Amino acid sequence: MKELSTIWRWRDWLNASEDPARAVILGKGTPNLDNILGMYPRPIVESPFDPKVIMANIERLETTPAIDTGHPYLDQSIKMGLAFIDATYQGDRPKYGTDSYGHNGIDPFPPIIISTIDALTQWGIHHRAIQLFRYWLNNMVHPDGRLIYRAVCLSEYGQILHTAALLLERSGAKGWLEEGFIVLDHIAEYILRERRSAETTGGLVAGPADEDVYGQVGHYFHSNGWLAKGLERYADLCELSGASPTTSPNDLRKIGQALRADTLSALFTIWPTDSEDWWLSPRIEPTEKPTSLTSTLFSSYANYRYFPEILSCDLLPDDLAERVVEMRLHHGGQFCGVTRIWDHLDDWPLADYLYGLWKLGRKDEFLLCLYGHLAYSQAEGTFTACEQVTLPQGRSVAPYCLPCQLTAARVARLLVTS
Repeated sequence: MKELSTIWRWRDWLNASEDPARAVILGKGTPNLDNILGMYPRPIVESPFDPKVIMANIERLETTPAIDTGHPYLDQSIKMGLAFIDATYQGDRPKYGTDSYGHNGIDPFPPIIISTIDALTQWGIHHRAIQLFRYWLNNMVHPDGRLIYRAVCLSEYGQILHTAALLLERSGAKGWLEEGFIVLDHIAEYILRERRSAETTGGLVAGPADEDVYGQVGHYFHSNGWLAKGLERYADLCELSGASPTTSPNDLRKIGQALRADTLSALFTIWPTDSEDWWLSPRIEPTEKPTSLTSTLFSSYANYRYFPEILSCDLLPDDLAERVVEMRLHHGGQFCGVTRIWDHLDDWPLADYLYGLWKLGRKDEFLLCLYGHLAYSQAEGTFTACEQVTLPQGRSVAPYCLPCQLTAARVARLLVTS
């Protein structure tokens, strides 16, 4: 009988429009990590690494500021994430994860280095961040500025330029920028070429938005938002470092702003003005309105990646960003704050959504998602974060994944004010 009740509970969760845990948690005030950890059975996943290696990596950590969020479990999650970086990388070469995710062909996947540099520099581990980014620039970019990967998504070009600006702002230029600047300039010029080609057809650049659905090329709002932000952040980098790019910082900023304006203009023609009409298509091309955010392949991928990235690229005014959040909350977008995709959970792009929540001042929602991730995306005991797990009790659907593992290390820095 217990097994049958569990099945029905799982089906209820699967069909729920509202997060079954959210009302309970927020009804008690500020989310409490201990309470969330005890709500449902935790995922069970063995560590992909020898625990002695991870603990030795933790012992070597020297962070600025000290890792002290006020909750020991969150502190340990941060330390584990940072310790997993060197366990996952092969020297300076990035690796996405283990098992099938340890294949050499995945190594250039841009979100690996994007999440790694953010996590390391949030905690002042600058020397290692510089080493890894220097290697990446030297080995993962074609001479014409195209990123070396079998399925690069448009947003990743902008995110790489943003990552370079973050590294400069947090760690300085020494040891990487003099050599790496020409590579960044080639990336920026590639974006500019794509933008020029698109100007005759409305201004938005067309391309893929996720590797798994690489054939679904379209004019995606989050992709163009990130291209615009990337150009603007590259202009910041050039001005801060005194570098001389092929296209002047002033022109880079103007082109980025124009692309941002064109993207918003196109979005305004697609998104319904009636706030009760909940579906906000992530691209110009017609899309069938789903019954929920997980009812179709397209809506599932929009929920797990496209909408988080439209928040993190700073494209939307606050009122539209709030509509994206409300869409997720009331149309089957999450379980205990963890992102849903189809009938399971997938949290590697969660940091994008969390940064968006923080910018909107929605701290309780931020804590719910962060704590839910710790509880139901990371495994009990080992802290291992698989790319995908089932609804509780979580079982691995896809292997351990470094960007997912680094979620807490990236965003929990916002909770430490020193």
